[in-house]
Amino acid sequence: MAKVKKQPRPKAVTPKGFRDYFGAEVSDRAAMLSKIAGVYHRYGFDALESSAVETVEALGKFLPDVDRPNEGVFAWQDEDDAWVALRYDLTAPLARVYAQHRNDLPLPYRRYAMGPVWRNEKPGPGRYRQFYQCDADTVGAASVAADAEICAMLSDVLEDVGIPRGDYIVRVNNRKVLNGVLECMGLSDDGQRDAVLRTIDKFDKVGEAGVRELLGKGRLDASGAYIDGVGLSVEQAEPVLAFLTSKGADATETLTKLRAAIGESLIGAEGVDELRQIADLLAAQGYGPDRIVIDPSVVRGLGYYTGPVFEAELTFEILDDKGRKRQFGSVAGGGRYDDLVKRFTGQEVPATGVSIGVDRLLAALREKGRIQSVESGPVVVTVMDRDRMADYQAMVAELRAAGIRAEVYLGNPKNFGNQLKYADKRNSPVAVIEGGDEKAQGIVQIKDLILGKQMAENATLEEWKERPSQYEVARGDLVAKVREILEQQ
Repeated sequence: MAKVKKQPRPKAVTPKGFRDYFGAEVSDRAAMLSKIAGVYHRYGFDALESSAVETVEALGKFLPDVDRPNEGVFAWQDEDDAWVALRYDLTAPLARVYAQHRNDLPLPYRRYAMGPVWRNEKPGPGRYRQFYQCDADTVGAASVAADAEICAMLSDVLEDVGIPRGDYIVRVNNRKVLNGVLECMGLSDDGQRDAVLRTIDKFDKVGEAGVRELLGKGRLDASGAYIDGVGLSVEQAEPVLAFLTSKGADATETLTKLRAAIGESLIGAEGVDELRQIADLLAAQGYGPDRIVIDPSVVRGLGYYTGPVFEAELTFEILDDKGRKRQFGSVAGGGRYDDLVKRFTGQEVPATGVSIGVDRLLAALREKGRIQSVESGPVVVTVMDRDRMADYQAMVAELRAAGIRAEVYLGNPKNFGNQLKYADKRNSPVAVIEGGDEKAQGIVQIKDLILGKQMAENATLEEWKERPSQYEVARGDLVAKVREILEQQ
């Protein structure tokens, strides 16, 4: 008889580019999403939860310069041989939802959405294939008042989740102004225009001097490799540099410089006028330059956005892996995209929105010490007598009814020390103890585990006597004493 080959055990590993989230991480994210949703709801936006799976046609072209339908996303063919994929972002599903249900939805349609998205891209440090997005969009409003509102709302979100004023800035620009600059340059070759756009997108990395070199003959990068330039003359490159460096002391000065940069371009003038309207609308609501500024260096989403663009940047410094100081950077971005719904309906539908990077924002709050990295565990009711489980369950029910997080120890109760080790591993604040003697006397022992841990580290014998970490109380006072201890911790 042939010997049956034993199947190897599966490896307990997460797939490449994915990770697991535990306890405090999940709770912190949920709390943040709740705060963000509160701001969105206050602004009159409605919640939308769309399918995590979309047709590939609905997702569209989800990566620059990639045309294959299953490149960049996790895609498969269903039973009808149609290609479907996990959603790449939350914006493409919105366009599909609006096009599908537009006869039943109000116009404008204001919605917010939160949830995971999936990208089949090469993972790296801090870059995962599954991550959370938190979006708010207005579909069907052509007025830049909708863009100004998104910027104000983004500012409110940052402050509500715990980023104080002065530690962030929302920067606003307009793609039409950049189009005006390109028009002013007189570039007729599409390839050259695209090369200019790619170079502009590197401004935040290489600065004015680097962009000047890349627009011209080229430059040496940090590794010593030579990067060919676009090949523009100094005169041709000047409008781009004037555009990128036109930020002034205030909005009025910035807009004046931008008007000079776009020359006689009508589309450029339209973009400058839209920025002026946004600045006026925000000023009227009390959003000054300490919160939101006009900044021409914002050049995000060059192939996607059609009008105003905005980005929220955290300005406080952190230390990188090598101990060097650097700014935390961008945590949210968005803009106007008037062509996305048109893919479905054939008619242009104006839209504008913002997407917040939830994981980056959580990391920022941890850096500021606004979120604790360890979550407090439940009160643990220990089991001294396994035949009295009903008594212990009655205790825990009382605690829960009072709004206190609690559980009965459900492991093997034979070794009491293991129960306290379990409570310690759960980071439990309190342990409740009732043995046979306590039961007969109508009392319970309540152990303050946090104080006990602190005292064990550095307390003297006298301090132990003055401030005990274990209390004996009447059974009827269980809930009151536990609440008192929790409030003191």
